[in-house]
Order: sequence, then structure tokens, then C-alpha cells
Amino acid sequence: MAELPGCCQPCATCLLCLYSCRWISARKEKRKGLRTTKCDCSWFLFLFCVFLFTLVWLYFAIVILNDFHNFNEFIFKQRKLWLDWSLLLLVATAVLITYSAMLLILALCLQLCGQPLKLHWVHKSLLIVTALVVAAAFTGLGIKWAEEWRSARVSLQATGPFLHIGIVGGMTLLAWPLASFIYRSRNTGLKVFLLLVYSAVMVALYLSPLTITSPCIMEENQLPPKPALVGHRGAPMLAPENTLMSLHKAVGCDVQVFETDVMVSADGVPFLMHDEKLTRTTNVQDVFPERASLNSTAFNWTDLQQLDAGSWFLERRPFSTVQSLSAGDRKQASKQKIPSLEEVLEAAKHSNISIMFDLRPENHTDYQSFVNATLDTILQSGIPLQQILWLPDGFREQVKQQVPGVQQVYGRKRLQDEKEPLLHVNLPYQDMSSEEIRQYRQDNISVNLYVVNQPWLFSVLWCAGVSSVTTNACQVLKEMKHPIWLLPSSTYLMIWIVADCVSFLMILWAFLLLK
Repeated sequence: MAELPGCCQPCATCLLCLYSCRWISARKEKRKGLRTTKCDCSWFLFLFCVFLFTLVWLYFAIVILNDFHNFNEFIFKQRKLWLDWSLLLLVATAVLITYSAMLLILALCLQLCGQPLKLHWVHKSLLIVTALVVAAAFTGLGIKWAEEWRSARVSLQATGPFLHIGIVGGMTLLAWPLASFIYRSRNTGLKVFLLLVYSAVMVALYLSPLTITSPCIMEENQLPPKPALVGHRGAPMLAPENTLMSLHKAVGCDVQVFETDVMVSADGVPFLMHDEKLTRTTNVQDVFPERASLNSTAFNWTDLQQLDAGSWFLERRPFSTVQSLSAGDRKQASKQKIPSLEEVLEAAKHSNISIMFDLRPENHTDYQSFVNATLDTILQSGIPLQQILWLPDGFREQVKQQVPGVQQVYGRKRLQDEKEPLLHVNLPYQDMSSEEIRQYRQDNISVNLYVVNQPWLFSVLWCAGVSSVTTNACQVLKEMKHPIWLLPSSTYLMIWIVADCVSFLMILWAFLLLK
């Protein structure tokens, strides 16, 4: 095998030792007459596929970070164990992608140096384990968290143009070891096959921008207004969720709507609580250990007032932002109690912030009495009814009759035979396409999408024209004055043509230089 100029023997020996675990010099290896066999080529192909497989999982891992707090809550409900699993996910993914990437780089360098690709059995075993782990991760995602596949599709609207450039760049660099292999190989059929496959892939990549759509490919003067912010249980990254402190922190983030969850105590007092049980966000296991497993609605208001609704926030640190809280905020958080709906409405009235809530649990036998108690509290509070956004579907007609001034928000899309027009909808961000958002906006229907925490996702929905978003990260989205990126179609077309032309010239240069 011919040896490329500039590939020194010590370097080749080092690469060979790391890839093949053969602690002899590359010169001695060459004298043995060892060549890259079909089996070795198969293992290289497997390595390349594992790398791509792991790279795709890395992309998914980054995308699902927007919704990972929901996963943490799910694990806590199942196992009563609180941990920020996103950190474990990122560390594990980083280890797998780094390992497969390093092996791939070693293989490509060995090919350029004219050395045989003799992958050691330890690396083979670890690659199989890597493939199985990633396959298990994708399987688990599909079974337990299927909506994240739709999140990935949404993410392509934010990353599509940049993924195109990155993939074209990676495939362009691959032209160098490919050209080296083709000029060294004596198998004509294999050379023709590789050239045809590589050419087909590159042609597909060069034309792929024709299929890329993103609402952020638009002129600056076409950008819709910034979506309003709805605080998901307040400002849960800055204060314990569903507390008065969380409401005040949300007001400080310029949040226009405080989104929360209401339950009714055993003695008829509406209060704020998301979970059916009190174990996650209070110290009920310490105060009422024998009743800790009961539903929140089984406690009377006097019992609920004895619970600490803030210390868990400091102990479990549901978000990384907890570590940066000031001493004053920590002290205030530790003193939080479960607030009644009456207290929250009073605070909302003085802060001029709207309140949107679900009434839980919907399947309770006394649900109608819950509705009545909630409506009575709203009417007695004196809050302007237009500041109330009513989400529950149960007994909606009764609510319309008793408090006609309340804004009705629907958790579904409009129907073709809608009896009365919808004015407000509240949906998961995965459930509405950019085209639907634009159409609802043209029809003067307010669209709120939840839960939006990452700036890339907020940028896509901003460009699409959504009215508002429910978020845990109001302090982050508040600071965004502009979408992360906005490209006029003419600029994007120019970038596409230039990138493809540069790629083609570099590939041509690689094959001519190594001939």
C-alpha cells in the first residue's frame, strides 16, 4: 500500500495502537503484509453507523431538554425519587458520542495513512453495547414519551438550515478518506458502488433545502409581535411552584397570565396544587405521615395550612437556577405555604395579572361542588372577570351562565361545525403546525402553547405568530428581544448556493489531490 506524504511513522504507530491495540510499530505491521479485509470494512461501516445513530440521539437529547422537567416529575410519582435526570442523560450521551467519534476519527486517519483497519475486539464489544444502549433509549422514548417525536419535527424548523450546512460539511470532509480508499483499493466493483452511493447522498444533500421549511425564513418587517408570557405555575425556576412568591416572581418577569391548578379542600376551600397528592411539593410526610398517601382533596383547609410548601424547592432543587437564589429569596421560599384561591385572586387583582387555571381532579365525584365553590370564590373576590381565563371543560355551560364575563379557554382545536367561535385555545406546542398558527392568527383566535422553555423553541413559535406561550423560564424568555435567528429568503438562498458550491469544489480537490 502506498503511503501518503506527511504521514510519519510515529503518528501511524500511535493511531494503530489506539485503534487496533497492537503495540508494535506501523512499519512492522506493514512488513507483515496485513491488509484491510472485508470483515474489517464491515466493522468500519458498523462504526460509522453507530456514530450516526449516537449523533441522532444526541440531537434528540438536546431537543427533549425543553420538556425534561415533566420526566423528572413522572419518575418522582413512580419511584418517589427526585433527581435531575437530564444531567445523567447528557453525561451518558456525551460519553457515547465522544467514544464513537474518536474511534471514527482514528479509522479515517489510519485510512489516510495507509494502515490496516484492524479494530480490536474490545472496541467491537463496546460499539455493540453503545448501539444497544442508544436503541434502548429510542425504544423507551417511543413507548413512554411518544410526543417527543413531534417535538423533534418542530425542532427541525429551528435547526434545519444549519443541520443542512453541518451535514454537507461533514460529508465533504469524508471525501478525503474515501478518495484515499478508492485509489488504494483493487476491487473495482466496490469502488464503483462507493462512488455511486457517495454521489447520490451528496446530490440529495445539495437539493435538500428545497424541502426545508421554517417560519423564521422571512423578512424582518414580516416578524409578528413577541408572544406574551404565561407563567407555568408562576415562575417555578425562581420560587416554589403554585405559591404567592411564585406569582410575584412571575409579575417581575413581565408575565401577563399566571397559569395554575386549583383543587378544593374537604371543607370546600379552593387552593392551589398541581399533583393529586401532596408528597412532591410539601412536607406532608413529616406532618401527617399516616395520611401522606391520600389525595390533596381529602385534607381540610386547617390541615393544609400546617404544611410547608417551600422547603422542598430548596432541598430538591428542581431547576439549576435554585443554586443562584439570593439569601433573601431562600428565606422567603422556605416560608411559603399552600395559598388559597382567594389569596391568589387578591394578589392577581393588585398586580393586574390574569389567572388561568385547571380545576382538578376532573374525575372526582364532587366535581360540580368544586366548580360551585370556585365560582363563588371568584365572584366574592371582586377581581375583574376578564382577568379570569377558565380552562376546565366540565360544567362549562354553567360557568358561562353564572359568570359570563370570564374568558373561556379551550384545550382543543376548533371544529368545522363549531356552534360559537373559539376566541382562546390552549394546546401543547407539538399539536399545532406553523400553518395552523398563522391561520388562527388571521382569524383572530388567541393561541397559547405550552410548555415552552428553550429559546430555540420560543423563536420558532414567535416567527410562526403564536399569541402567547406558557413557560417555566419566564426570566429567560423575558430577555429575548428578537428570535435567535431570522433569515430573509434571498439570504438563505445565497447561503445554500455558496455552501453547496464550496462543498463541490472541496470534494473535487480531494479526489484530484489524492490521485
